[in-house]
Amino acid sequence: MKLLVVGSVAFDAIETPFGKTDKILGGAATYIGLAASLMKVKSGIVSVVGGDFPDTYMNLLQSRGVNTEGIEVIADGKTFFWSGKYHNDLNSRDTLVTEVNVLENFDPKIPASMEDAEVLLLGNLHPGVQLSVLEKMKNRPKLVILDTMNFWMDSAMEILMQMIAKTDVITINDEEARQLSGEYSLVKAAKKIHAMGPAFVIIKKGEHGALLFHDDRIFAIPAMPLEEVFDPTGAGDTFAGGFASYLVKKGKFDFETMKSALIAGSALASFTVEKFGTERLQEITEVELGERILQFKELTTFETEV
Repeated sequence: MKLLVVGSVAFDAIETPFGKTDKILGGAATYIGLAASLMKVKSGIVSVVGGDFPDTYMNLLQSRGVNTEGIEVIADGKTFFWSGKYHNDLNSRDTLVTEVNVLENFDPKIPASMEDAEVLLLGNLHPGVQLSVLEKMKNRPKLVILDTMNFWMDSAMEILMQMIAKTDVITINDEEARQLSGEYSLVKAAKKIHAMGPAFVIIKKGEHGALLFHDDRIFAIPAMPLEEVFDPTGAGDTFAGGFASYLVKKGKFDFETMKSALIAGSALASFTVEKFGTERLQEITEVELGERILQFKELTTFETEV
């Protein structure tokens, strides 16, 4: 099975209490693609970059087995750029610079080699772009996973609702779930979002883990307690990439498989925050990933008598 990823391939400049970077490799699709490569699944990215995007970054993705045929290069354009500064708690941040550049007029082009992908992961982009990708697929994928944010709820709610109605799995954070549903209780919020179309609702809670909802069933996982957290940028995208890749690898999309996929995504995301940008994702070995997943199992497994 194949995973088709649609999202940004970009430059980031990040400042946290532990240091700062100049322009480095970033973008939702980049994190997702690297996560997929670590899960050993076939993936392809649909995105757009400018002529300023280095060959070394493109070569990195290709060397990890990521199909880059769908990444359009606009020679006289500039790549999307975001700069942000995180506060001391690392849960909040200020956006310093956003330069949309070539992403402003992004018209996604799906390469023939990826038109039949069984799983489609729509990274955080304008819902109109997300919808157009789904409509361009040769056949409807077996599973459509949607990531979105409050910005689109504020600026493009009507078309976002159209996209949500065609989605199988939606992944958003707790603040966004409350805004989308109008409910403070995350259980009530998930029920309302489920009624909008998605069969599965994932609500991310940052350092407090994540929740998976399906009908009347709920599964909760913690975040990995870490000694050091340097940079949370891309953690949510890595989580989505690990989650989707696990499902592709198993070829099953039931609730029990998604519970395990949540663990895989969380394990990968826990690596991402240990260094700036994609640096840690580029270093992870298969052994390290296996050990981290076992750590999650130990965190969540217990026996008790009632």
